[in-house]
Amino acid sequence: MRRLLPALLLAAWLAGCGDTVPPVTRLGVTDVVLAFGDSLTYGTGARAEESYPVVLEQLIGRTVVRAGVPGETTAGGLARLPGVLDEHRPRLVIVCLGGNDMLRKSVPAGIEANLREILRTIKARGINAMLIGVPAPGLITSAPQFYGKLAQEFRIPYDGSIVTSVLYEAELKSDPIHPNADGYRRMAEAIAKLLRDAGAV
Repeated sequence: MRRLLPALLLAAWLAGCGDTVPPVTRLGVTDVVLAFGDSLTYGTGARAEESYPVVLEQLIGRTVVRAGVPGETTAGGLARLPGVLDEHRPRLVIVCLGGNDMLRKSVPAGIEANLREILRTIKARGINAMLIGVPAPGLITSAPQFYGKLAQEFRIPYDGSIVTSVLYEAELKSDPIHPNADGYRRMAEAIAKLLRDAGAV
């Protein structure tokens, strides 16, 4: 099993990363980034100041709003999104949702449809988006293919490996499904790199 993990993580990384990252309009110093999601965005398992959005704000020098709701599904996120966009008026939204749907054994097509509508809502307002894939529950797993499919469809930056890689390392977890402070920092660093590669910062 231990011998399989490096190869599987490499495969997941390759699946989540293309040769080039779709470009994103460069963020001005006063532009707002909205981190939108569930407990992974909220920072369950660590202090608020150790959550990935707070660490990301420090890494990119832009305001990052931590808009994560523990336990939220993609349907809940879709319903909540318009009000959050109205409140914060972000220039870019980082979407990280789907884990709770999969834990509840929701139909994959339904998860994909909700994520598509979330991304469509963001893009319809002229806001940039990026997507973070969440692994399906299981001993050896990776982010479902629909994440990468949606990223290609909307031509947005995508990371399908960072959450999986963090949750495969016991020292980076607070419990079986949540990172600890070190894990959230690892997430923030990966997202900051993706933003740099996309030209956003």
